Amino acid sequence: MRGPAWPIAALLVGYPVWWALGFGGLSVIVVAVPMAVVLWRRRPIRVPRGFGLWLLLLAGYLVSGLMLSEMPPGTYGEIGPGRVVGYAMRLALYTAILIMVLYLGNLTERELPQLRLVRMLGVLFVTTVAGGLLGVFAPSFAFTSPVELLLPDWVGSNSFVQNLIHPTAAQTQKVLGFASPRPEAPFEWANAWGSNVSVLLVWFVVGWWVYGGRRQKVFVAAVIALAAIPVVYSLNRGLWIGLGLAVAYLIVRVGGRTRVALCGAVAAGAVAFALSPLAPLVAQRLDRPHSNDIRAFTVTATVAAAGHSPLIGYGNTRNAMGNHRTITTGRTQWCEGCGHPPLGSDGQLWLLIITQGFTGAALYVTFFVGAIRRHRADRSPIGLAGVLVMGLVLLYMFIYDGLVTPLSLYLISFALLWRNSRGEITCAMDPQRSEDIHHATPSGARP
Repeated sequence: MRGPAWPIAALLVGYPVWWALGFGGLSVIVVAVPMAVVLWRRRPIRVPRGFGLWLLLLAGYLVSGLMLSEMPPGTYGEIGPGRVVGYAMRLALYTAILIMVLYLGNLTERELPQLRLVRMLGVLFVTTVAGGLLGVFAPSFAFTSPVELLLPDWVGSNSFVQNLIHPTAAQTQKVLGFASPRPEAPFEWANAWGSNVSVLLVWFVVGWWVYGGRRQKVFVAAVIALAAIPVVYSLNRGLWIGLGLAVAYLIVRVGGRTRVALCGAVAAGAVAFALSPLAPLVAQRLDRPHSNDIRAFTVTATVAAAGHSPLIGYGNTRNAMGNHRTITTGRTQWCEGCGHPPLGSDGQLWLLIITQGFTGAALYVTFFVGAIRRHRADRSPIGLAGVLVMGLVLLYMFIYDGLVTPLSLYLISFALLWRNSRGEITCAMDPQRSEDIHHATPSGARP
């Protein structure tokens, strides 16, 4: 917590405190201020290749604010404080994340060792597992945060803001046909928990298993075994698919004894899971794909609405008339549960299409595809993990909203790849541990 790297340590290691205070995902905006000060003092600032796309994405979002008062056909509502607050909050988040990437890339290895940053993400994974277990075993846990007490009602009562500032352990939904909790602590909603736990798991394994000793590996195995409980109870099919593809990716990319060990671990884990009481819950979820109709309606309506402003979008989400069953249902003051989720709420791709048009969506996709193309030859553990996360970003954009916390983790992973490509970053290893990553590292390269 000393030196110029303290803001990122405060963000990742201190995240439970931010969550309890009511900042949660908004904490990146707070720590972006000292990060910007650090950047200002060490000009000129290094910028990663391809980052101009992110600058264009941010500039496009500024322009999209001109459309906040417009209503595309098939939607309803008038411009009000909620729409403006949502737009301003997303703009602040996009800007803060941009600052964070530049800040991480301009710190030296001495100021912030690469392995230390990876292990900070691993600490946040442990926090995420603890929050998931809280959501499973104490789903009604919630409290009013200090930020919630201080905000005026016209801001705090907004549903988007409320999810960010009101700490809760789980979301209760009827995914299986009856009310069941889906873990979300310490993040803003259940889908954010699903996205984050998978990304953080990647870095947890790299930091504490690949570069860890025997005690660390025992700890990793125990935490992952515990993580299986909230992962299953999350009823999150996107998360399950992401984990499956991550395992397949690693089996293909690594070689030698590492591949054999990974296949053995996967086989043992699959048998243990099949014999556990968690397996029937997965089967029940797969038998009830009721959210497919909801997603299909929202995506279709989003694309149709965006077609009326394809270049710059509408700045924020909109409410569609009706739902997937009827066009006569809409949200009202006396029935908040009526109607349908806002357009763009079923994935970052759809959010970008409605808020920034097809141009914004193309910039986002091109940015992460470019990161994969530039770094796919990096076969160090951090390189393999970073490219894997970039791939998960492209998968999750169809099903998860990247804001608030997921996008922060995506861009931290991008910064790790950038730092790794500079050739200045090394991870200290004991001689007896070098064999663990030998087959994942090209000859002569330093992990």
